[in-house]
Amino acid sequence: MLAICTAVFVGAALSAAETVFAPLAFALFTIAIAWPLQKTLQTRMPQLAALALTTGAIVVTVCALALLLAGAVGQVGRFIVGDAERLQALYGSATSWLQGHGIEIGGTWADYFNSNRLIRLAQELSSRLNTLLSFLIVVFVYVLLGLLEVDATVAKLREWRHGSLGTVLLVGGANAAFKLRRYMQVRTQMSIITGLLVYGFALLAGLPLALQWGVLAFGLNFIPFIGPFIATLFPTIFAAAQFASLPAVVAIFTCLNIIQFVVGSYLEPRFVGNALSMSPIVVLFSVFFWTFLWGLPGAFIGVPIVIVLLSLCEAYPSTRRIADLLGGSRPKDDPVPG
Repeated sequence: MLAICTAVFVGAALSAAETVFAPLAFALFTIAIAWPLQKTLQTRMPQLAALALTTGAIVVTVCALALLLAGAVGQVGRFIVGDAERLQALYGSATSWLQGHGIEIGGTWADYFNSNRLIRLAQELSSRLNTLLSFLIVVFVYVLLGLLEVDATVAKLREWRHGSLGTVLLVGGANAAFKLRRYMQVRTQMSIITGLLVYGFALLAGLPLALQWGVLAFGLNFIPFIGPFIATLFPTIFAAAQFASLPAVVAIFTCLNIIQFVVGSYLEPRFVGNALSMSPIVVLFSVFFWTFLWGLPGAFIGVPIVIVLLSLCEAYPSTRRIADLLGGSRPKDDPVPG
C-alpha cells in the first residue's frame, strides 16, 4: 500500500508540475545524446566553442525535422481543403452506413468544417505553437547549462564518500546514456526505413501525397505503438476517398500494417539486440502512462524515461531484480563516463 500510494503521489506531482519536469526530462535526454559530440570537440578546442558547435548542431537538427514534418502536415491540410467535396461524400456514406447499423453520429460535415470551428482551430494551433516555442527555449537553456556541468558532476560522483549512491548514479547514468544513444540510433534507422517503404508503397498504389505519407511515417515512428497506428490510419482514410473501393482500401490498410510489423517486430529487434530489450507490455504501458501525464511530449519521452529507470535499477544490487524482470541484460560494452 505504501508503494502504491507513493506511485500515485509521484504521478500526480509529475502531472501537476509538467511545465517543470517535462523540459528537464527532454534536456537530460538531449544531453545524453549530444554529450559524445561535446566531449570530442572540447578536446580539440575551448569548452565554450565546443558548446556553441554542439548546441548549433542540436538546433539545426531540430529545426530541420520540424520544418520537414510541418511541410508534410501543411500539404495534407491543403489537400483536405482542396478535396473537401470527395471527403464530404465519404463522410456522408460512412455516416449513413453507421446509422443503418444503429450508430448515431452527432453533427454533420458542415458542423466540423464551418468557419467558426476553423477559426477556433487556428487559434488553438497558434496557442500550441507558442507553448511549444516556450518549451523548446526552456529545454535549450537546460541543455546549455547541463553540457557545461557534465564533467564537474562526474568528478563529484567519483569522489562521493556518502555511501554507494555516487557509484550507482555514475554507473547507471553511463549505462543509461549509452542505451539512449543506441535507442535513438536504431529508432532513427527504423524510421528512415519505414518512411521509405511507406513512400514507395504509396507511390506504387497511386495514393496522393505519397512523399508526405512517407515523411509522416518517418516522424510518427519515433512514438512507439501510437505513431505507427496513426501513420497507417490516415493514408487508409485518404485511400477510401480516392478509390471508393472496399477491397482496395483493405489491401492498402493491410500492406501498411505489414510494413509497420516487419520493421517494428522483425528488423528492429535484430538491430537492437539485447542492449535495449524490454517487455512489450512495459513499452506499451510507458507510452500510455507518460502520454496521460504529459500528452504528446510524454508519448515520445516515455520509453527513454523507462530506459533510464531500468538502468539505475540495474546499477543498484537491491533493485537489480526489477531490471532483470522488466528489462534486458546489461551490454558488455557499456561505457564508463570520463
